[in-house]
Amino acid sequence: MPYASPAPARERSPLLLRGELQHRLDTLARAHRVPGAQLVLDTGPEAVVLHTGVADTGTGVPFTEDTAVPVGSLTKPYTAALVMLLADDGDLDLDEPTAEHLPEFRQLPEVTIRQLLSHTGGLPTGPDSDAAARTTATRYLSAVCTAPDALFPPGTDFSYSNAGYVAAGRLVETVTGMPWHEAVRALLLEPFGTGPVFVDTAAPGRPVAAGHALNAATGLPRAVRQNLAPLEAPAGALLASAADLAALGAALVGRAKVLPPDTAELMRRPEPGARPGALADGWGAGAALYRQDGRLWCGHDGNAMGTSCHLRADPDSGLVVAFTGNAGAATALWRELASDLEELAGVRVPAGIEPVGAGGPVLLAAPAALAECAGDYRNGAIRYRVEPAGAGPATLSVDGDLPIPLRCYADLSYDLIAPDTGRPEPGGRFHRDPATGRIDRVQVSGRTARRAAAD
Repeated sequence: MPYASPAPARERSPLLLRGELQHRLDTLARAHRVPGAQLVLDTGPEAVVLHTGVADTGTGVPFTEDTAVPVGSLTKPYTAALVMLLADDGDLDLDEPTAEHLPEFRQLPEVTIRQLLSHTGGLPTGPDSDAAARTTATRYLSAVCTAPDALFPPGTDFSYSNAGYVAAGRLVETVTGMPWHEAVRALLLEPFGTGPVFVDTAAPGRPVAAGHALNAATGLPRAVRQNLAPLEAPAGALLASAADLAALGAALVGRAKVLPPDTAELMRRPEPGARPGALADGWGAGAALYRQDGRLWCGHDGNAMGTSCHLRADPDSGLVVAFTGNAGAATALWRELASDLEELAGVRVPAGIEPVGAGGPVLLAAPAALAECAGDYRNGAIRYRVEPAGAGPATLSVDGDLPIPLRCYADLSYDLIAPDTGRPEPGGRFHRDPATGRIDRVQVSGRTARRAAAD
């Protein structure tokens, strides 16, 4: 199938483009103190594959094109693709209740498989990895999938949920009879040409990168250990290179036989009720959706311990952009690099969602409206506290951590104000109960929390 090429800002020879992109990747990695990174710009006929720096500051091993990076939540679209392939084979129906396959959902009989993949089932995010490591998948899901913990009626809203993808992985295991690791290896990774590596792989058969955090005492990056419970593997256990992620992106836009075109289209078709706020402009059955210049790109972001990885694919042109970086600061590197791609390659890539205030500060003027939002909210075991404005702005704290200032707007959306820089970051939105008009939920960076009963 032919694709229209994105119109370049100015013509580049492949060699010149590669050199300019390499120079920019090298420069930005140094500026952001990211030890190593990879970038792939794949138009279909041609691909530019770049890398820079080291995979591990402790060993000094250089990054290569094949180095696999912990991609965190970018594991989720692989798990979603497995479920979609099973649906394509007729082994399950996306719109049947999940409880038909997983008895742990008996208290939530209306949650469908499609809603698991699009984060619209109303499930809380699930316990942290340390708590998850002390239980089984059955007990984990039984504890999470309860009527009292449901955040909203299925299909009516969005809340990003690791638990939903733990359930999706369990579906894969139930239907195929294979452990998730074996199923994703056999049905996706090997057909994509991706050398399988997981967080718990003892002897990887390819080079791997460590995640890094900044040492507060020295200001230098240091390697950190990945912390993921085995049962969370379908939500975040994969390691991959940018080239591997680009292969997934090509499949999502119909350029690879691994995913049938109709299946890929379903993964990126916007789901009703999926309003992810600070994460993306929409969500399909497994793919995040990003709007840019009238086009709806698909992809996903992934952050593991000390890594930041990103995938964007344009179904209209077939263009795929993939990035990996082995430090938390690589998120800022990605955003700056994506912006530079317009000048260097004539490609406008939707790197992320802009703060509401980027369009102009329309501050919420009525103090009474802000007072409505103040209170305690809950997503599973996570507690959010919104304090009303006093001498300063309203604040949001998570599980009692340092309060973050909010900048609220008349439509009940808000930005988070970074304490260190004072810059606005995408935050979320408060929601009213349509029946009572009362503020009953808050969405924080894609996760929805329900107002606690005590309020």
